[in-house]
Order: sequence, then C-alpha cells, then structure tokens
Amino acid sequence: MSFAFKSTVRLFLLMSLVVFVHTEMKSQQVLTLEKALNYACQESPEIQKARLNLEQNRENLIARRASLKSSFRLNLTPIEYSHNRQYNDPLSEWYTTESLNSYGTFSVQQPIVMTDGVLTLSNSVRWQDSQSNSSFSGDPFRGFSNRLSLNLDQPLFTYNRTKLELKELEFRLENSKISYALQELSLERQVSQAFYQVYEAQMALNTAREEFENRSQSVEIIRNKVEAGLVAKEELLQAELDLMTSRSNYQNQEVDLENQKDRFKQMLGMPLDEEVLVLAEVNVLPVDIELEKAMEMAVDNRLEIRQRKIDIETGQFELIRTNAMNEFKGNIGISVGLFGENENFTGVFDRPTDNQNIGFSLEIPLWDWGEKKARMRAAKAAQKIREINLDDQKIDISLTIRQVHRSLKNLLTQIDIAQKNLENARLTYEINLEKYKNGDLTSMDLNLYQNQLTQKKTALTRARINYMLELLNMKIQTLYDFENKMSIVPDMSEY
Repeated sequence: MSFAFKSTVRLFLLMSLVVFVHTEMKSQQVLTLEKALNYACQESPEIQKARLNLEQNRENLIARRASLKSSFRLNLTPIEYSHNRQYNDPLSEWYTTESLNSYGTFSVQQPIVMTDGVLTLSNSVRWQDSQSNSSFSGDPFRGFSNRLSLNLDQPLFTYNRTKLELKELEFRLENSKISYALQELSLERQVSQAFYQVYEAQMALNTAREEFENRSQSVEIIRNKVEAGLVAKEELLQAELDLMTSRSNYQNQEVDLENQKDRFKQMLGMPLDEEVLVLAEVNVLPVDIELEKAMEMAVDNRLEIRQRKIDIETGQFELIRTNAMNEFKGNIGISVGLFGENENFTGVFDRPTDNQNIGFSLEIPLWDWGEKKARMRAAKAAQKIREINLDDQKIDISLTIRQVHRSLKNLLTQIDIAQKNLENARLTYEINLEKYKNGDLTSMDLNLYQNQLTQKKTALTRARINYMLELLNMKIQTLYDFENKMSIVPDMSEY
C-alpha cells in the first residue's frame, strides 16, 4: 500500500510538472503591469466604448460647425408636363390648359452666427411652353424666365439659439474627453488590481507546490521511521492524510489561478484561450506624502470638479431656454430681387422687374396661467442642486485623500509586521523540522508550523500588493505621482 501511495505521489508531481511546462511552452503573452495596461488601453471593451463616445461627440461638433458655413444646393426638375380641363365661373365656359416646364433652382444659404439669422441667395431658371384655349388667358408663351433674390430671415428679441447649441456641443465634447481620461484612470486601477490578483494566485500556487513537496518529503521520512519501528504506523496514516489535503489545496490553487486569469483576460479584451503569465516586482519602497499637498493637488487637478462646473454652465443654458418659454419675440424677413422673362435666354433681363418684400412680425404672449414662473422655479432648483453637487464633490475628494493617506501609513506598518512574522515563521519551521527529523515532534505538530509559514508568506505578499495598489489610488485621486514627483493631469488636447 505504501509503495502504491508513493507511486501516486510521484505520478501527481510528474503530471503537475508536465502541465506547468506545457502551459509555459504554449504561453503567448508574458505580461508585466505596463504591458497589460497598454494592451487594455487598446482592447478593453470599456475603454473602446469611452473612445467611441468621445468620437461621437467630436464628430457632432465638427458637423455642427460645418453646417454654419455656406451651403450650396441645386434642385432640378428636368421635365414637368400638365394637361388640365377647368371651368371658369365668371365667363361660364370650359377651357383647357397645357404646359411643358423644365426648371431648376440654385441657392446659397449662409447662417449668421452673431445674430442667429439666415441669409439666402437663390436663382431660379425656368423654361416654359404653355397654351390655353380660353378667351381670357392671353397668348401662348414659349420661353425662359429667371428669378434672382436675396433673402434675410432674422429673429428679434430672443436668445441666440445657434451660439447656445454650439456651446453645448463644445461642453459635451469636453465632458466626453474628461470621461475618457477618467475611464483610462479607472482602467489603470482595475487592471492593476486584477494583475496583482493573478500574481498573488501564482504565488499562492507556488507556495502550495512547495508545501506539497515538503509534505511529500515528510511522508518519506515518517515512512522510513515506521519501517524502522521508531514511530507508530498511525503517524504515517496521518502524514498521508495531510499530504492528500495538501494535494487538494494545490489543485484548488491551480483552479483559482485559471479563474483569475480568465477574468483578467476578459478585462484586457484578450481571447480567453490565450495563455498569460504575469511578471511583477512587489518590493515596496515607502513614499513620503504630505497630506496638505495631496489634498491641494486633488482639488486643483481632479477632472470630476471640472465636470461639475460644466454641469453648472449647461444648467445656465436650461435657465435661458426655460425663460424663453412663452416669450415676447419678433422676426424680420427681407427679400429683394429681379425677375425677367424672354423667349431667348440671353434676353431674360432685358426688361427686368424689381421685387421687394419686407415683413415684420411679433409674437406676444398674453397669459400662461403661471407655467413659465413654475418652470423657472424648477430650473433654478435644479441649478442649485448642481452647485451643491460641486461643493459635495470637493468635500468627498478631501475625505478620500485623508482616508488614503491614513491607509498608506497603516499598510507600511502591516508590511513591517508581516515581514517579521514571516521571518519568525520560517525560523520556527526550520527548527521544528529538525525536531521532526530527530523524532522529537509529531507530524501533526509540524503540520501546524507548515501552515503558519504558508499563511505568513501569503500575508506578506498581500500586504505589499495592498500598499502598491493604495499608492496607485493616491496617484489617481490626486493626479500626481508622488513616487516620481510629477503631475499626471491628462492633456485634454490629446483626445
């Protein structure tokens, strides 16, 4: 039975080694944190959505600005024929009209941004062949006509809608730039957390492998002692049971590592069937951070504050629109032009006719039952909420910085404690391993010291990772890299 168990252990170790080597051989991505971040910035689904939102708002602004330039249109009707039979009541007779037309209009329209008006220059050319058998319709006409006109349509006594719309689109673009930059920072935090989770799982697997190998050696030692009659057979049975438990833990760590890798690859936007191996350095160098400077940097640099200010400015636009409900406003329309006709195209303007038209209209609200005042009160309340949100945002930022600063100090203390605990656990294990080899300690007692050593290794790795992640959090919260003493405020012109 002992020979079979020994063979099983060797077979398990051999299979684990084969799986590990096979995984390493087919590995296509060896990722450092920097490489993982670069990959995520290109392939992550979240960053792609933020990038597309940025592109959408940029193109909307470009399109709106393009619409404010002169637009040229040409409308053509190559042929139009009509044949109608109609009745003339005053003359009490039926008559027939027949016409053949071909016409087109070329127009140039120019919006006026400063005044929110529209200036239009148009020229309509028509060829017409018409005739009628009515006694009052006159002679048939076959020839050309041309209508040239310049029109101005200008709103009065109201706000400039074109300017307001442009400013809104500019704010939307700036807001999407900020959202994209914030998404990049958020992605850096998420990828770093996932990266170190994979790294921690890799370390846990290595620790579990070492523990399994140590227990395998312990089983060999105690088996020799049983065969020599130095210890009872129950010791061997307990050691074999501990080894099976260790093997189960080893397998669990393998499963956990693969699950962590899958979640990590999903976050990066990487194919799930692609193997990854993360390489990291978790040596911690304490960074001295002044609380007052960190809070000042955060309030000055945080993009969320600018977003709240944009909300307030766009809220002013809502107040303008609400105030324009049921407003007193007017409009002026001016049109001047020439009209000419002739049987020959070159003689169309031989005897032109001047056309002028001017119109002035007013819209005067009389009674709205208090609708406008109520909507204005609602809009002002919404604006007040935006102002409160800005103040709350500043307070939340300050509170977060204070919490992160305290956490960093505490984590340095935890690292020191974890290092000393690991040193003590390693020394204790080595001493008790010698006792175990000399027969002065049972396998159950050694098992406790082995578990203690494993736990302390894991605790030190986790404490170091937590400090590095919290230091990254401070960098993201303040947009200042205290390690390299440099600002990381995104340049909005790059987006």
